[in-house]
Amino acid sequence: MTETTPGTAYLVGAGPGDRGLMTARALELIARADVVLYDKLIPEDALSGARPDAELVDVGKIGGGRQVPQETTTALLVEHALAGKDVVRLKGGDPFVFGRGGEEAQACAAHGIPFQVVPGVTAGIAASAYAGVPVTQRGVAAAVAFVTGHEDPAKPETQIDWPALAAFPGTLVFYMGVRQLPRIAEQLVAGGRSPEEPVAVVERGTYGDQRSIRGTLATIAEDAAVAEIKPPSITVIGPVAALHDELQWLDAARPLAGVTVAVTRARAQASALAASLRALGAGVVEAPSIRIEPLEALVPPLDPYDLVAFTSPNAVSRFFDLVHDARDLAGQTVAAIGPGTARALRAHGIVADVVPPRSIAESLVEALEGVAITKALIPRAEEARDILPAALEGRGATVDVLPLYRTVPEPLDRAARDAALGARYATFTSASSVRFFHAAAGTLDGPRLVSIGPATSAALRELGHEPDVEAEVHTPDGLVAALVADVAGARA
Repeated sequence: MTETTPGTAYLVGAGPGDRGLMTARALELIARADVVLYDKLIPEDALSGARPDAELVDVGKIGGGRQVPQETTTALLVEHALAGKDVVRLKGGDPFVFGRGGEEAQACAAHGIPFQVVPGVTAGIAASAYAGVPVTQRGVAAAVAFVTGHEDPAKPETQIDWPALAAFPGTLVFYMGVRQLPRIAEQLVAGGRSPEEPVAVVERGTYGDQRSIRGTLATIAEDAAVAEIKPPSITVIGPVAALHDELQWLDAARPLAGVTVAVTRARAQASALAASLRALGAGVVEAPSIRIEPLEALVPPLDPYDLVAFTSPNAVSRFFDLVHDARDLAGQTVAAIGPGTARALRAHGIVADVVPPRSIAESLVEALEGVAITKALIPRAEEARDILPAALEGRGATVDVLPLYRTVPEPLDRAARDAALGARYATFTSASSVRFFHAAAGTLDGPRLVSIGPATSAALRELGHEPDVEAEVHTPDGLVAALVADVAGARA
């Protein structure tokens, strides 16, 4: 009987919560893994790049909630690796900083399983930085100590030497210690630290809903209780914590902090919009109500056409699935209905000759006035408004419409429906997304409705809903800008 060669175990740090802080190596290994054993405290879309056939196993622990025993997690890691599978053990933060990665590495070594360690950005540094607190600062703190706050300082078997820790000449960063704040502060003051020493507590550091409070050793336990600070949180103790007020930068960088936004775009297109929103601090609910379905099509010889007019980025993408050489468009006037479509063309090496100021067919018709057109090709969706072909035919041109794709409804499960309707905003980037979401959800009541442009707004009005926000620039970036402005106006 042939003995199975063990797979490789990768002990991977996912960072503190902001997906942008995940390493390139971590994303590469997730994309290759046969099995991913993941914690709760990983970025919300950290697994989006995993193989469709990969086995994803939640082994996360929640403070005060459901617990997966470490022994179970380690046993799963060993079992899958011994079965010849490459396993990513994905851990919040860094696997070797209060992550029990050392124990998992020892188990691999004991079973002859090859393993690698991929460090991650640890919360003690990242959450502090996102709160405007440098853990070291020239002239203020020349050393930093990372301490688990999960132990009860009153326990006789504690591994922490509290008097020595109180005497430590630098910054103290406690992980997982929010429930122990009264005892931690008491022990440090008893050991000689000033009751007036500054303290900062950062909840859900680097996530979109991060928040922080500042106090002193004398007040921080009560301050945290009043603010209802919950895990996961880190606590920074020392003079550097006072720099929070001066160096706090996150509010300006994240104008959508604390705002939930539902994205209803097709799943394949939603990631870029969702990433833009998350980068601005929003909590994103992905509720795709639409799917792009390519059609069988044959692009005719382009020589007879003096105009090729693209009416969506999807049309551009599908067109170049069928036409692989951009030089086929040499000699034709190329029109794009708006900046997003023009950007899609540029990605294929084509600079549009005509781009109207507004991303609607009426504006493109106006922009084409004065352009000599005898024969036009319009690659587009199967069902679309006929304003452009009708206008060109009215000018005496021969028009061929080339359907390249259709939009079809995407089923919406109850959890996604409820989350989307419970969001503060719901974004719509096409008339189809409006109609399909309404059909799937049964209503548009609840969130403020954000429209990418006039055609999308018209679809909302047809269903009896006036858009709360309409983008001035009819692109995903324009939609985000309009949403940011609406949030700022509400907060003013």
